[in-house]
Amino acid sequence: MTKTVLVVDDDPTQRRLIQSVLEREGLVVAQAETGEQAIDRLAAGGACDAVMLDLVMPGLGGLATLKEIRLRGFTQPVVVLTATGGIDTVVQAMQAGAQDFFVKPAAPERIMVSIRNALQLGDLKGEVDRLKKKSSGKITFSDLIGASPAMTMVKRLGERAAKSSIPILVLGESGVGKEVIARAVHGASDRAGKPFVAVNCGALPENLIESILFGHEKGSFTGAVDKHLGKFQEANGGTLFLDEIGELPLDMQVKLLRALQESEIDPVGSKRPVRVDVRIVSATNRDLATQVAGGRFREDLYYRLNVFPIEAPSLRERREDIPALVSHFIQRFNVEEGKRVVGVSAETMALLAAHDWPGNVRQLENAVYRAIVLADAPYLQPYDFPAVSGLQAPLPSQGPAPLPALPNVPTAQELIDEMPADSPVRILDDRGHLRTLEDVERDLIQLAISLYAGHMSEVARRLGIGRSTLYRKVREQGLEGILDEAV
Repeated sequence: MTKTVLVVDDDPTQRRLIQSVLEREGLVVAQAETGEQAIDRLAAGGACDAVMLDLVMPGLGGLATLKEIRLRGFTQPVVVLTATGGIDTVVQAMQAGAQDFFVKPAAPERIMVSIRNALQLGDLKGEVDRLKKKSSGKITFSDLIGASPAMTMVKRLGERAAKSSIPILVLGESGVGKEVIARAVHGASDRAGKPFVAVNCGALPENLIESILFGHEKGSFTGAVDKHLGKFQEANGGTLFLDEIGELPLDMQVKLLRALQESEIDPVGSKRPVRVDVRIVSATNRDLATQVAGGRFREDLYYRLNVFPIEAPSLRERREDIPALVSHFIQRFNVEEGKRVVGVSAETMALLAAHDWPGNVRQLENAVYRAIVLADAPYLQPYDFPAVSGLQAPLPSQGPAPLPALPNVPTAQELIDEMPADSPVRILDDRGHLRTLEDVERDLIQLAISLYAGHMSEVARRLGIGRSTLYRKVREQGLEGILDEAV
């Protein structure tokens, strides 16, 4: 999803100029005339990934707005705009929680550097928060990506089940995110913050399954040189996630059933059982009912685990969640790989949304990862996903493409000297007298903006004045509308 920048400035000309710069880079721009409007938008939950905030505004000033934003707990990075570069002003803004500043009017390149850095900082903070939640076992259902009807049902069922100790069986194809659901159940329960231990039953060596799950005493078998706590004891007080439970051998199913029924385990070589307090969440991509009928899974264990089933939908059943998932993965891999990919093109998103994704969310995640690593452009293109589009990236050019030549136009003085009588810039009025310098200047600036299609750096260079002077004259002469049309 495209990033949104909130521009807060009481000057409509400045807002439009900044909006033009940001939109050319593919960003979405929201505007607010006052600090109060900006705070109201953030409080209402409006999309906002970064804030550009003018320091001098009527009513609630920029510094006061910034302090209120941080006081209310909004963490979006803020870039402050100031008409003066006084060190005291900058220090106060940074102390209040700003990430960057620039003196306006600023070159488009300077604006984009600030915004890119701010957005990257926001992505980094979001990834740090996600990792902290994961490591502390506090991921909840609000952290699950997706608002499709299928995912909404998963969240509702999961939140209800998390409030009790009922055994949960998560069903679904490989790669749909069954472990993420299990972590959300743990984080939404009263066991949040306590151990969450995940075990892939299909990856356990058959001769070590009992020891890994239940532990063993020192000397209980060859190679047991130390006492080992099993996964049940590691998860004591928390949640034990048994992934691919359908892969567990029959003899281990018997011991697992006893551990679930009695809340106690028998470590290998131990003389007495050990009490454990563990919440069980299991998952499988197999049809356990069919395995029970075929004698490959114990019926009593099946009914013990399948008390509260949750069906995790495949990605093709919730295609409307693909844009949000892609945006999440781009943000994550930007941080991990140090890249600055903004998003995906509309054509690419349509391609991804139409694909079946047999590997589900895991396959989409890996596809985005590969695209991020190889991408050179700010937006991912169809050829960045060759397995989906069948396209290959174009060969790199041997050298930088030549810049388009500027039109061969006369200087400002030549324009005045050779001006015909019906020219947009007239020297004489209807009575043959010289027009005022202000009127001639206004017409000349208007003509230059139109001639150079609103490229203000070129306009300023041709007129022989600085960019800041040009923007000031645009405001004084009331030419903002002409500038918008040219842009």
